Amino acid sequence: MVKVERSNSRRKIFVKVPGNSVKIHYAARRPKAHRCSVCGKPLKGTPNHINSQIKKLSKTQKRPSRIYGGQICHECLRKMLIEEALSLDN
Repeated sequence: MVKVERSNSRRKIFVKVPGNSVKIHYAARRPKAHRCSVCGKPLKGTPNHINSQIKKLSKTQKRPSRIYGGQICHECLRKMLIEEALSLDN
């Protein structure tokens, strides 16, 4: 039997049951999406699971395989690389 945790760490779902009464079901909260550290947009290619589920994923499923993958979005990375290339030319 599964233990029901009635705590504020779980979200409450109000369910109308056949006896015409409302019962409260408790479910785990979904984590928020990872965000870019520069612009704050949600990152693509990163899963938003709880930590115990992320540990079970392979390395390639956890983050994109590029430099700063999982930390900076592709748009900010592109801008940063262009700025760096221009600074090397001068």
